[in-house]
Amino acid sequence: MNPIRQTVLAPVRKVLIKVGSAVLTGADGLDLTIVQQLVDDIALLTQSGHQVVLVTSGAIASGKHRMGITGELKSMPQKQAAAAIGQGRLMRVYSNAFGRHGLYVAQLLLTLSDLTDRKRFLNIRNTLSTLMEWGVIAVINENDSVAVDEIKFGDNDHLAAMIANIVEAHLLVNLTSTEGLYDCNPGASREARLIPLVREFTEDILEAATAETSDIGTGGMRSKILAAQKVTAFGIPYIIAPGKRPGVLGALFAGEAVGTLFLPMQKHLTSRKHWIAFTLRGKGKLVIDDGAKRALLEQGKSLLPSGVVDVEGDFGIGDPVVCVDACGAPVAKGLVNYAADEIRKIMGLKTARIAQVLGHKDYDEIIHRDNLAIRK
Repeated sequence: MNPIRQTVLAPVRKVLIKVGSAVLTGADGLDLTIVQQLVDDIALLTQSGHQVVLVTSGAIASGKHRMGITGELKSMPQKQAAAAIGQGRLMRVYSNAFGRHGLYVAQLLLTLSDLTDRKRFLNIRNTLSTLMEWGVIAVINENDSVAVDEIKFGDNDHLAAMIANIVEAHLLVNLTSTEGLYDCNPGASREARLIPLVREFTEDILEAATAETSDIGTGGMRSKILAAQKVTAFGIPYIIAPGKRPGVLGALFAGEAVGTLFLPMQKHLTSRKHWIAFTLRGKGKLVIDDGAKRALLEQGKSLLPSGVVDVEGDFGIGDPVVCVDACGAPVAKGLVNYAADEIRKIMGLKTARIAQVLGHKDYDEIIHRDNLAIRK
């Protein structure tokens, strides 16, 4: 038994499990044996007092198989149609598998716009909280049938990272087709070695992750590492583990050194600031001077008009905006108190002059520190 694993996993009660298409699918579409194996593992966790939320892929692959389609789908309408066909079967398979253990399932299909809207974000949180209280397994997937680029998560690795914030999970387990994170691509080098523990995200760790995917997956290992950064920034440990291994979840919770464990950051973001940093997409940029940069990074201050030197984009009050330094490097992201055209008029000025220039002064700050998430 690994002592670090035991320390991390002992207090875990709320578990988010993400499983990818490469795990769930085989030559005949959904691999029912693997699905049942996964469900059996989850059922054992629930019997031991854990609450489980499942983020799953597999709808498109299931739909392709149902229609007898081989190879890649070329257009967005084809992918959306395959998802519409496959999602019903995917849920039926899960419902039947969990039903053998007397467990009920609930389906949630989401797009990015569901989470960027704060009210809907909180409604989803309340729904998931109720389902967990009732002992129902929430099965979550991206709503591929309606999602377009503007409202897509990109892949379910990032969807799972955002859901981890919503449910305030104690652990995220990402079940994939590999044993974990390797120091180089194991498919290209026999010298590749598994990395069992990641304490921080160094350049070596980021370079070790490739963006290569299978013909049924979308994320690749790099996507999983970027998701790990988001999750650990919220104080949640993250494990990449082999999804096809029988009893993998039981092995993890027994403290065995399976896969790769990413330790959570000691100083982590609040739920709201995590939502701002990782869920919202910036609608513009504010270029800030070195004094403002130091005030944000070192002193935890708000962003004042005097620290802004340029404005990029056209955004409104309350929109998420990225703050960058003179070199264009991201410093923070936050919700602005003034629209872009107003900030252009008051940038570089003292707070006392806001009312004189605009004719009103609703706030002293361009972005208040409570609505500002520092770039980690």
